[in-house]
Amino acid sequence: MAKLCVLRQLCNYIPTHLVPQLSRSTGVAEKARTYSAWSHVVCLLYAQLTHALGLNDVCDALRLHSGPLSALRGATPPSRNGLSHANKVRPAEMAEQLFWRMLEHFESLSPQFGLGRRRAPLHRFKRAVHIIDSTVIQLVANCLDWASHRRRKAAAKCHVRLDFQSLLPRMVIVDAARPHDNVHARALCAAVKAGEIVIGDRAYLELLHLLELSQRGVYWVVREKQNLCFEVIDKSEVAEGSGILRDEIIMLNKGVQARRVVAIVEVDGEEREMTFLTNHLEWSARTVCDLYRCRWQIEVFFKQLKQTLQLADFLGNSANAVQWQLWSALLLMLLLRFLAHLSNWSHSFVRLFTLTRSALWSRIDLLHLLRSYGTAGGSFRALAQPEQAFLAGI
Repeated sequence: MAKLCVLRQLCNYIPTHLVPQLSRSTGVAEKARTYSAWSHVVCLLYAQLTHALGLNDVCDALRLHSGPLSALRGATPPSRNGLSHANKVRPAEMAEQLFWRMLEHFESLSPQFGLGRRRAPLHRFKRAVHIIDSTVIQLVANCLDWASHRRRKAAAKCHVRLDFQSLLPRMVIVDAARPHDNVHARALCAAVKAGEIVIGDRAYLELLHLLELSQRGVYWVVREKQNLCFEVIDKSEVAEGSGILRDEIIMLNKGVQARRVVAIVEVDGEEREMTFLTNHLEWSARTVCDLYRCRWQIEVFFKQLKQTLQLADFLGNSANAVQWQLWSALLLMLLLRFLAHLSNWSHSFVRLFTLTRSALWSRIDLLHLLRSYGTAGGSFRALAQPEQAFLAGI
């Protein structure tokens, strides 16, 4: 492995047959004459890994390294027009299918990678916990009709259902930013099984959808919207000084029965009152608050995607080009997460990314480097640290 450059080692985790097979099934092969689908995938992974600023940045850099690039299954550097045209006309469905097939491939190689582990504060939960949320991805151009968001602005939105145990996405929807989050809530939760838990922000408080989840046996935890109409059925006593202000059983419209927990939480050093709703009536109030705390892990995921991987400098303005780049960024994150799993990487995801990027063309064994890298002892989570809300007094 030491005779191979780091980029080649990284791309070798993609099975040889997979990209040609997907290019034929999605129609990409018909549009790839002189510039292969494999070269296109490698190019976009390289662009995301190096924080490329534009088409010229990617094309010039790959031409300077055309020698080691050609050793990567015959990949070739693109021309500026060739890369722009490929991003525009080749169906981005191939990049989407490539991501999900690679996720299945990694889970077959290492089942523990997909299962993840029990995480605080939910060590006692054996059932799957899913977090749903979306993030707005600002686009530089303000003339994109498909992504018009606000006046003189354009943006896309990425809707994600994240597995809390493995911190891997299980459902991703890329759309324009204008539609409300609850439009895609049913699609995000379609594969959630009975007995599993879904956690969402107040944007997902859509009563008919929550009623459907309850009828399917799915438990949910969301934040309460302002001016929500409900009827109090029962009240439970709360311990003084516990941080819990009220614990009630309520009836919402559409015949939705829920548990309402009002608690004092600390956000940015200030205490605030927050209200949580759930359809599980037996959990303690602290458990409901702990479950909602887990929602912040998806903010970590979005931070890694948008800030660490720099999903901001797009190589095209069309909806297809944006989707190609977003799915390529997700694929790169998946590859790095699998490397961290194989090497038992104990440092931050940012450090993993920067180390891989700095040694991109070096002939060094990447797994050996990751296993032996670092001078500080101890164990670190491979995550960023967001600003979290937590229950005061517990």
